[in-house]
Amino acid sequence: MSDNPPSENSLSPEGLSFGVVAARYNEELIESLLQKVSSCLCENGQPAELLIERVPGSHEIPSALHLMLNARTFSCMIGLGVVIKGATSHHHLVAESAGNAIQSLVSRHGVPIINGIVVTDDRDSANERINGELNRGREFAQAALEMAHLHDKWTKT
Repeated sequence: MSDNPPSENSLSPEGLSFGVVAARYNEELIESLLQKVSSCLCENGQPAELLIERVPGSHEIPSALHLMLNARTFSCMIGLGVVIKGATSHHHLVAESAGNAIQSLVSRHGVPIINGIVVTDDRDSANERINGELNRGREFAQAALEMAHLHDKWTKT
C-alpha cells in the first residue's frame, strides 16, 4: 500500500450495516487496528449494525466472512489481520490465499469486502502502519464507508 491514501469523505454510517472479522493472531496490533476501524465507522453517526466476529488468524478470515454473508445482509464487510514475516516465507502464502478468497467472496456475494490484512516483514513496520502516521485502520474504515454507500446506491431492493 502507498503512503498517499485517497482523500477522506465525511460519510454517515447511518442506515448501513457492517460486518467485521478480526483475527486474534498478533493480538495487540489487531486490537488497535479494530479500535481505529470501529471509532472511524462511528465517527459521523451510528451504523444500523456493526457486527464483529473474531477468528484465530488471517487465514480463517474468509471462512468467517462467508458464514456471515450467508446469514445476514451487509452494506460492506471488513477482514482485519496482521501477518508478519517469520523465519520462512509462510506469511506470503497466508496473505495471498486470504486475499484471493476475499475477492472470490466479493464476486460470489456481490457485497464489498475491504481486505484489511496488514502484511509486513517485521513488527515495527506493522506497528507503524497501524499506530503510526499511516493509520491503516482509518483507511480501511473510510474505504468501507465509501463502498457501503456505493453498494446501497446500486443494489436493487
